Amino acid sequence: MKHLSDATVLHNGVKMPWFGLGVWKVKEGEEVENAVKSAIAAGYRSIDTAAVYQNEAGVGAAIKAAGVPREELFITTKVWNADQGYESTLQAFEESRTKLGLEYVDLYLIHWPVKGKYKETWKALEKLYKDGKVRAIGVSNFQVHHLEDLMADCEVKPMVNQVEFHPYLVQTELRAFCKQAGIQLEAWSPLMQGEVFRVPLLQELAEKYGKTPAQIVLRWDLQHGVVTIPKSVNPDRIKANADVFDFELSAEDMARIDALDKHHRFGPDPDNFDF
Repeated sequence: MKHLSDATVLHNGVKMPWFGLGVWKVKEGEEVENAVKSAIAAGYRSIDTAAVYQNEAGVGAAIKAAGVPREELFITTKVWNADQGYESTLQAFEESRTKLGLEYVDLYLIHWPVKGKYKETWKALEKLYKDGKVRAIGVSNFQVHHLEDLMADCEVKPMVNQVEFHPYLVQTELRAFCKQAGIQLEAWSPLMQGEVFRVPLLQELAEKYGKTPAQIVLRWDLQHGVVTIPKSVNPDRIKANADVFDFELSAEDMARIDALDKHHRFGPDPDNFDF
């Protein structure tokens, strides 16, 4: 991983950039459009949104304005919990695709493992994949047992699992399971909602490597083979976040960051959520 353009290869052969921009909580309209345009101008080629973020139209407008060939971009969106189920997922996908203004989506994810619904939802994703409307399909916030349940009778195995992953939630078991299954792990909330700047070890390593605590953590993600999508609306920070390809953390420092694990979540628990 030496360049922002470097990509992992999903188990179906599709290339997915290791690094992208997340737009959770970024306001529809000017704010999201400027963030996406800044990211693309800085060399980002992967943008991650979701139906529930309510900013797909802005993401689509920014993609159009950026003037980068569509095939160079990797666009992810997700089906929201209220839309899960077979027919409703197919309909939700069309709504997302229309808002984004795209003929196809690169990666479509089930946002949360809604009990009793995610298998039907997955069947809809398999159809979208077979119909060529999506280049890759995956899940988000799935634990090992969710994946085992889904994979027991699915036709197409998930290509990606996007989960909360950071130094306080190292997800050792899930990472090992996904690696063995050929499912690419992707991190949301990699910067612990800003908490990385208050961790003494990360400050110490930032000084050692001449980087910021955020850059240390984003590099740690990549060296663990985890795709990462930090969110920012600040053009300078968007650029700085991606400045992680010119250094490497030592094995010892990787282990020291791993040891920060507290099994602590900043987001909801995938086994106990009610939305």
